[in-house]
Amino acid sequence: MATKVMKVGIISKEDYIKRTIAIAKGDYKPRKDEPKIWFESLSSMAQVLSSENQALLKTIIEHNPRSISELEEISKRAKSNLSRTLKTLERYGIVEVVKVNGRKVPKVKATDFKVEFGLHYSKPVPNDGEVSVA
Repeated sequence: MATKVMKVGIISKEDYIKRTIAIAKGDYKPRKDEPKIWFESLSSMAQVLSSENQALLKTIIEHNPRSISELEEISKRAKSNLSRTLKTLERYGIVEVVKVNGRKVPKVKATDFKVEFGLHYSKPVPNDGEVSVA
């Protein structure tokens, strides 16, 4: 499978809301290279991208299961736990669950992650690209 890099960012919930409002008002336009997926903290990102979940992603890539039930059998994870994990990974755009012949089939959308965080995400700079340092 080809490497699919997903850029993720870390930003507080309050700053995410401010950023979203600035975008909606037209005061800020995100650059194309900015993260599309945001986590509230490093610890919340670590929960989603835990070793266990990374192993699950590898299992999906290596075994290409034809259903959630088949993935349950291969991964040895309980169905309720597996479904919850897949929904979380899907919410963040890491996995996609598609229906094929009436079965839900998990597909990995991101294999590698580039994490960005910094103070400038809390207060986006104007779109002209100039950054002033006081």
